[in-house]
Amino acid sequence: MPPPTPLAGYTSYKGLPPLAGLCTVEEAARPGLSVEECVRRLKRFHYCFKRLHQILTARITAEPIYELKTGFAHHAYLCAEHVTALRTRIGEMREPPLGLEDVPHPALEAYFEEIQGNWNTEELVLGAYLHAMSVLDTAIAKYMAETNPLTDAPTCRVLRFARLELSDMKKFGEHAFGCLVDDEVTAVSRWLNACLTVAGGLDGTAPESGTVPDRFYSKKPYVYDPIPQRDERFSDPWNQGVNAESFLYNPAYPARAKALMMLYKRLREIDVPEMMASIITQTPGKPWGYYRDMTRQLWDEARHAMMGEVGFVALGVDWTKVKITLNWSHRLNTECTPLERHGVLYFIEQGLMPKTGKRYEFETGQASELPLIATLQDFDWADEVLHSQIGRVWYVPQFGSLKESLDYGDAAWSKVLSNWATVKEQGLTKHENWWPAVYLMACAAEGATPDAQVMAFDETYEGKRADLQRIAGE
Repeated sequence: MPPPTPLAGYTSYKGLPPLAGLCTVEEAARPGLSVEECVRRLKRFHYCFKRLHQILTARITAEPIYELKTGFAHHAYLCAEHVTALRTRIGEMREPPLGLEDVPHPALEAYFEEIQGNWNTEELVLGAYLHAMSVLDTAIAKYMAETNPLTDAPTCRVLRFARLELSDMKKFGEHAFGCLVDDEVTAVSRWLNACLTVAGGLDGTAPESGTVPDRFYSKKPYVYDPIPQRDERFSDPWNQGVNAESFLYNPAYPARAKALMMLYKRLREIDVPEMMASIITQTPGKPWGYYRDMTRQLWDEARHAMMGEVGFVALGVDWTKVKITLNWSHRLNTECTPLERHGVLYFIEQGLMPKTGKRYEFETGQASELPLIATLQDFDWADEVLHSQIGRVWYVPQFGSLKESLDYGDAAWSKVLSNWATVKEQGLTKHENWWPAVYLMACAAEGATPDAQVMAFDETYEGKRADLQRIAGE
């Protein structure tokens, strides 16, 4: 029998948890990984999260399925946060220059380019969630098992949170994939495995073997698709037949009916992540903080759309009967530069800051005596204040003054919102007034008598923007 080690007889004071509860003394006495090896692996994890962020962001616009569109928005944001955390940690580990924009291995680059090239929704979900996130989680678990939990405690904390959210994202992807297809075995999965073999595994700890196989989807360079797509529940997507702001700001209408119109405005915000994804994807070369902050805002806007969805469901209204337009995101994405789109976004945000903006919507939610509506508008208001601050950091400094930045956004917005007659003439929509049917549905669910004046509302966006300003020439 070997002699006992000094560790065997060591005890803490009165048996208290040792080492701040991080681990046992025996675990902390293992040498673990060197700082150099830690940094090498962390750079690979950073690269993986960054590429997943880019892939999911770029897919939001062209993905028609609403649940996936909003899921991609959420997970792009989570990946952005983990990129930020890893960049910070790597920067603490005495390794300047950091080389965080470098590709760790050509095969890893090919791996993610192939995932991004998958125009088929099912294969994208397979590649990003079932494959990339799974192997990334495995590599992080291996790192945490091999590093010293005391000396490398700051990294372990960062990676612990990363694994927690990777688990949530993987569950989402697995569930989604199971709903979309029956067979998980595809050529895509085999190709991705072959790429990782060439790269020595995702973390580079295995022997490198072979060459990158011939590509499938990424034979040609990836091209971002800026055209917003919606699934079949979003019927009549060019409809501009109900002017929500005209109703909302008219003192003649009751707050309870205005709550419905605010839910329409929230759900309509699905066009903001569709547009913001184009700004982020088509604006290269910015500091990482730009992409993190813009992705946070993108996720908030997707969350606002889901708040509208939940509100309608809670009030007994079939939200698919509300005609949610894609006119705004479509025209901005196809007719404006990324800077012009950002200008429109910032101009609108600034218009929401006065008392007649988000404060008014919150107070209207309170006046509706519907607690859920008040809660939704309360957080919507808080988010928009943050978004205004994001614009001041990343948009306004590109101009000589705040006024110039606002004028630029104002002009860009007017340029793309004058197609009310055009889409009608092209037969894309009749601008149906869907409001009476939706209002009646809510009244029926509540057991309330419809208000004749509310029922009669019939104002469109013809010649008007959402801030009720007339459009030049109309």
